[in-house]
Amino acid sequence: MYIKEIELNNFRIYNGKCKISLLPSDGKNIIVISGKNGFGKTTFLMSLVWCLYGKQMEKVDELYEKEIKDQGNYTKYISNSLNKKAYEEGITEFSVSVTFSGVKIPDVTCNEVTVVRSYNVVSNTSDRVEVLIDGYQNQLIEDLTKENQKGEEIFIRDFILPIEIAKFFFFDAEKIVSLAEINSNNQRRQLSKAYSEVLGIQKYEDLKANLEEKQDEYRRHSAKPEEKEELNQLHANIENAKIEIERLVEEIDNLKHERNQKEKEAEDIQRRLIKEGDKMTLDELNNLKSEQAKLDQKKVDVQESLRDYFDIIPFALGGETLMNISEQLSQERNLSEQKFKQENVNAKITQIRQDIESRRANLDFVLDVKTRDFYETQIQILVKKYFFSDFEEVQDNFQVLHDFSNSETNEFNQLVSSIKHSFKETFSRLNTEYSYLKNQLDSISRKIRDAEKCAEDEFISELRRKKESLDKRIMTIGNELEAINQKIGEFNSQTKISKQRQELLRKKIDDSSEYSEKEKKTKQLITKLQNFISLFKEEKKKSLEEKMLKGLHTLMHKKDFITRVEVDISVTGEDIDITLYNERNKIIDKGSLSMGERQMYASALLSALVDESDIEFPVFIDSPMQKFDEEHAENIIKYFYPNVSKQVVIFPLIYKELTEKEYRQLQPKVCRTYLIISVSNEKSEFLETEPVKFLSTYNELYHAD
Repeated sequence: MYIKEIELNNFRIYNGKCKISLLPSDGKNIIVISGKNGFGKTTFLMSLVWCLYGKQMEKVDELYEKEIKDQGNYTKYISNSLNKKAYEEGITEFSVSVTFSGVKIPDVTCNEVTVVRSYNVVSNTSDRVEVLIDGYQNQLIEDLTKENQKGEEIFIRDFILPIEIAKFFFFDAEKIVSLAEINSNNQRRQLSKAYSEVLGIQKYEDLKANLEEKQDEYRRHSAKPEEKEELNQLHANIENAKIEIERLVEEIDNLKHERNQKEKEAEDIQRRLIKEGDKMTLDELNNLKSEQAKLDQKKVDVQESLRDYFDIIPFALGGETLMNISEQLSQERNLSEQKFKQENVNAKITQIRQDIESRRANLDFVLDVKTRDFYETQIQILVKKYFFSDFEEVQDNFQVLHDFSNSETNEFNQLVSSIKHSFKETFSRLNTEYSYLKNQLDSISRKIRDAEKCAEDEFISELRRKKESLDKRIMTIGNELEAINQKIGEFNSQTKISKQRQELLRKKIDDSSEYSEKEKKTKQLITKLQNFISLFKEEKKKSLEEKMLKGLHTLMHKKDFITRVEVDISVTGEDIDITLYNERNKIIDKGSLSMGERQMYASALLSALVDESDIEFPVFIDSPMQKFDEEHAENIIKYFYPNVSKQVVIFPLIYKELTEKEYRQLQPKVCRTYLIISVSNEKSEFLETEPVKFLSTYNELYHAD
């Protein structure tokens, strides 16, 4: 898939219609778009993200999330995107269109797909998005439409690029170091979900879930009435929980947007109050607000980590019961092993007896019964003594209570190990950190309140009352969000329990059922799919490890610094973690890497993920070549940009983020170059140049040395 062209129409700094062609040519895959600060580089990248995802663009990059929050809400944020000159001329609508070639749509032949998103600042309602296939609307779009989602939005996510993985294709090269700084469990879960999507694991898990639903329909025919009722109830519980979680997530989005708006209003009032006073300058206020935002984010991360530990607390409190279960599981595992050994012992003894019996038939004398019994008993004792010395007789009165699978036993043992070794220390540290952050935030809030004017005139008093009302609502929203997140956690826990019970019930029904041909076929498909998913995960794990390690060795100075990459993919695929090892086989803390090394790690990860994804989508890189020394920069130019995708668009600041020497190294792979030039304060446009004349044209325009 390629992006053929993008057209911006009265979008921010781009007045009128500005079209740019991005198709690679002559076997070269890199397009360079540059301009001075403020001319529209970041706006151009933002326009592309907005065109594809609209209101959901905040999920692609935290930069957009912050900008929307600063404006108060999405409506205010996007309303400011109408070009000022166009507004003065009475124009009320702006739009962005992106034309793709090579889009693969099942059962539909097409040459081009064009996505057009527009917004009218007068109607001020919502975006209008169109998807045109070869210039026309298609019935497919209408067929995709759901009750709460437009078909166009679904088409973009299903056939162009899922929003969960867009962050791997649109990124700020200076900020991708955050991939090496994932600390909270919530961040890790979100990233794991994105990994699962980009590696293609999720689509197979979804397919298996659909087949299991179909199999449940067959099971209901052969199940006993009480089993059928329970199976129906479990299915209903899981579906209802899913619907409730979706509703709660939507409620969270609405509350967050309301909170952003209230915070913006409260901040504006606060600035006015401080401006009327004399205890703090606006610069000091901005510094305090910046520090407050950082501490707030840290507090949220710590809260997420603490919330994960809350699930473990009941197990820690029931430590004695937990240890009894652990001992029982150990004995059950031992029982299983001993049964196998006992079967092996008995098989060997039986074989020896048979061999002796066959030889005894050829004897020319008779063994009496007592002699034969003596030797057979001794053989049994001696076989156990010399060949199965670690064998323990299985107790006849031992009762199996849990019958855990190996994976369930390992998961339980990990829980016990965590409680024994790290739970108390980690929970105490997180609790202390949370208290410290809360105290710091309270201190900042007091400083800001003290700086507000104490005058008692009616105007100031009314401002203060309004701000107090806003602050109360903001606090209430925070409590509501906390309660909703707790509900989501409860629904997730209930769903997990329901699925576990569902599996047990399925097994019970299967053991006592006579299968129809359809049921047999469905079961065979599920078994094959389970085996395939297991092998698929293992292949993805090994391939990702190999590609990341190769990428790190290619890009980094210190070739032996990282000697092994381990990718851990959980059974469900919901948790994916990446660990680096040094030459002493010790884990490398990614947070201890230098900024340049972190960017190398992130670049190697991105390259491996894009390669493994089999998703052919252009890669857009803002602020390239940041934090690199000369050798790292050369490696990125030689090995990363030419290979990360078939179409790579970079947005450098000339001579700062891309030097003349670096451009000359990159030039053999450059097919198109554009300069964003400023026609006026309200208008920028694209100037295409020949790649060989790119720097000279830039120098002529801006008289660079």
